[in-house]
Amino acid sequence: MLRKIPKTMATQHPDNTLPAYWLGKEFISTYEEVEECYHMFKDLKVDEYMWDWEGKFVDESVLEKLFRDHYDYFKKNQLGKDKFLTFRLPNIWQERGYRLARAFMNILSNEDLGHDFNFHSPPVFEVILPMTKKVSELIHINSVFNQLAQFKKNVFGSNGEYLEKLSVIPLIEETKLMVGLDKFLEDYLVEYTKQMNESLPDLRVFMARSDPAMNTGIVPSVISVKAAMSHIANFEKEKGIPSYSWLGAGSLPFRGGNNPDNYKAIVNEYAGLSSISIQSAFRYDYNLPDVKKAINYYNEHLQSKYNNTLILDKSEIKLISEINSIFTKEFQQTIPDIADTINLVASKIPKRRERVLHIGLFGYSRGVGKVKLPRAIKFTGSLYSLGIPPELIGTGRGLKELKKRGYLEFLSKVYKHLADDLNRAGHYLNKENLEMLCKKDKVWDTVREDIDNISDYLGEELGPKTTHHFIHRNLVSTVYYKMLNNEDFSPEIVMSGQIRKSLG
Repeated sequence: MLRKIPKTMATQHPDNTLPAYWLGKEFISTYEEVEECYHMFKDLKVDEYMWDWEGKFVDESVLEKLFRDHYDYFKKNQLGKDKFLTFRLPNIWQERGYRLARAFMNILSNEDLGHDFNFHSPPVFEVILPMTKKVSELIHINSVFNQLAQFKKNVFGSNGEYLEKLSVIPLIEETKLMVGLDKFLEDYLVEYTKQMNESLPDLRVFMARSDPAMNTGIVPSVISVKAAMSHIANFEKEKGIPSYSWLGAGSLPFRGGNNPDNYKAIVNEYAGLSSISIQSAFRYDYNLPDVKKAINYYNEHLQSKYNNTLILDKSEIKLISEINSIFTKEFQQTIPDIADTINLVASKIPKRRERVLHIGLFGYSRGVGKVKLPRAIKFTGSLYSLGIPPELIGTGRGLKELKKRGYLEFLSKVYKHLADDLNRAGHYLNKENLEMLCKKDKVWDTVREDIDNISDYLGEELGPKTTHHFIHRNLVSTVYYKMLNNEDFSPEIVMSGQIRKSLG
């Protein structure tokens, strides 16, 4: 049965520096997120809203409040048919399972709620599984849900038909899994068919940009998505199963470069993309007419078919793996040794949402000693607040090696806007801060080498160009000097974030 595939999803990522336009303040509480959901649908015309159960507090009465407080709107714009509320589940292989049980019961009770309001039912039927690594995890989620659905039906009854299984969306956060996604998709189809006694009706695959960049640097995080999109397109062509690529991307280039100033480049870079996330900085740190224009463009131009997807052959997929290894090695050579500085600055970045312990996917704690890092927004924000954009780290050394091997032409094919992204990030470079950091610790010399190599690649020097870039440079100089004097530099972090239009 054909259904609407959402193209734009508003998420709860806490990366905004300015107040939410509908609220008048920067911090959005758990209970204010219900109203945010309504405004994103009504004002911004997004198709979908992520209701996040992973690592944060949750208002479990979300559907009751939406239907009660905005009955007329949701009578005309039916959840589960016209608009979509999609749950991001906790990963029970990473944290305790009680949140999963609550999320499942919420989905099942919302089915009855939809019936009671004479609305489309079920209003919620899709879920996102973060940090997906194995096919068995997706199957297990559906198996557990089915058991709970049967229990609920037997004990509490149901109004006619009832939801027995979910559409589980894998959120892929590892570059290696993206590059090898063809095998994952094949295995998933086999296991799903075996367990459900039917073929997959359709498949959405959600690819992260932030956490992969934190582990490997910006280049592998982009070109791995291209490999995954190629695999998804081939899967649809070969199996005849409608399959959709979905990108999770923040505003700054390191986390995706998805913002109201760059939306046409995103559509060009990720040709064939079906869905994209619209995070808080996108929605609140830009002028509202520009935000609406960009979302409308996505709603009109993102595709429900793979037509324009860059298709890569096996040799090109193998080359992506080789390039990933080069950049990852250089990036991971530097990051663990500057982690203490990153954590210190990150501790001063203000909160924008109510979060509990939020578990991420970090290669460092597993593979490079016991280094701990903040989540992606604060990681990115801390380095920008020092005037050392993370896009630059490891990238210059990687480009130098690619030039030696003759791979630069291929890289420009799979990462069309690399030069633009490096230039955009490079405007926020503070060379004076970098020189002082180099004097304190030689590890920063590798970053200086990166910058020299990137300048050679671009044919121009990195650094501020406009008045606002220079103001940003001055603010992050103040951050550095206040850090040396053990003074509070939170105001300068926020002001510099307002200039670049994202905390991190």
